[in-house]
Amino acid sequence: MPAEPMVILLVEDDDGHAYLVEQNLLEAGFVNPLVRLRDGQEALDYVRCEGAFAGRPPNGPVLMLLDINMPRVDGVEVLRRLKADAKTDQLPVIVLTTTDDPREVKRCYEVGCSSYVTKPVEYEKFVEAIRRLGLFLTIVRVPREDALA
Repeated sequence: MPAEPMVILLVEDDDGHAYLVEQNLLEAGFVNPLVRLRDGQEALDYVRCEGAFAGRPPNGPVLMLLDINMPRVDGVEVLRRLKADAKTDQLPVIVLTTTDDPREVKRCYEVGCSSYVTKPVEYEKFVEAIRRLGLFLTIVRVPREDALA
């Protein structure tokens, strides 16, 4: 039986970065659904089926690509809240950010991120990093969202 399509939650406030991530995931062969969320509060609302996403039925495999530097609720706080809640603590979260400070990397792993990927500042290196991430996403398996709790 083929694997169920995995939904990617792209939590990114920068429109340019979001566009580049989406386009380069497509070029890497990743054709699964992608939901763009513009800040940490939207991400929490989506995962919890609250606010603008109230009534959204949780289903299927979900993986979050999470930026750190965002308005309203930053990425580290999103990660902290997700991992502190038994209903969402198993949600796979890949931090995808321009921040390469080793202290920030350590903090994100301590809070519970699944992986930490730095978005290079140089365009060509950024494109290559996202293509490689896309290749990884085509083979990774994650739990269904409605089976996390």
